[in-house]
Amino acid sequence: MSGGRLRADGSLGAVSPLAPQSSAVDSGTIITITDDALAELIKLRDAEEDAASLGLRLEVVSSAGEEFKYDLSLDEFRKAAFTDEVRTHGGMKVIIPAKDLELLQGAVLDYASSTGLVIRNPNKPVAMVVEGLVSDDVMSAEIEAVIATEVNPALAAHGGFVTYVGHDTEGTAYLTMGGGCHGCSMSRMTMLEGVQTQLVEKVDGLERVRDLTDHTSGENPFYR
Repeated sequence: MSGGRLRADGSLGAVSPLAPQSSAVDSGTIITITDDALAELIKLRDAEEDAASLGLRLEVVSSAGEEFKYDLSLDEFRKAAFTDEVRTHGGMKVIIPAKDLELLQGAVLDYASSTGLVIRNPNKPVAMVVEGLVSDDVMSAEIEAVIATEVNPALAAHGGFVTYVGHDTEGTAYLTMGGGCHGCSMSRMTMLEGVQTQLVEKVDGLERVRDLTDHTSGENPFYR
């Protein structure tokens, strides 16, 4: 049926954004699709009655400041919006909304029987913007430096990371959490006891950290 969701295991549903690196075959503009992924997509498309009119629609559905989430569906490529980018990848039409072109530039869509369809994206989500917070001063630079060199390397062992949003005039820094920390029951403890301690010790004038993450939206998060 048209518009069906493609699951990470190759059936209809959502796609996993995480997977180990593997070789890919360059297939054109914006996003690269490996041979294995292309074969799986064509198999799913050809199982539909209106296969000849269907293409893969790929879009980013996460909000600013959130870890990338993707929606893949089979859609009629002739009905794509004028602003959509429509390209042919090895016999498969791929439709990408204009708003997502930069976010998906250089990404790789792959497939393996153990992981299903996966997207490896070298880009970073657009930072959340909160009115009243400062994110372009000296303190912000110091906070981002500590996050990049100390906080995120430590969280990476658990599959997580934090993103700096900004700070207010009262010494409070605001962050969001992603990866394994997003939605995890240990996220708040990690933020308050770990990240806050590191930042307050290293950045003059910083007194506390607050988490802006919507942890209720975490989908099957893990914390090893």
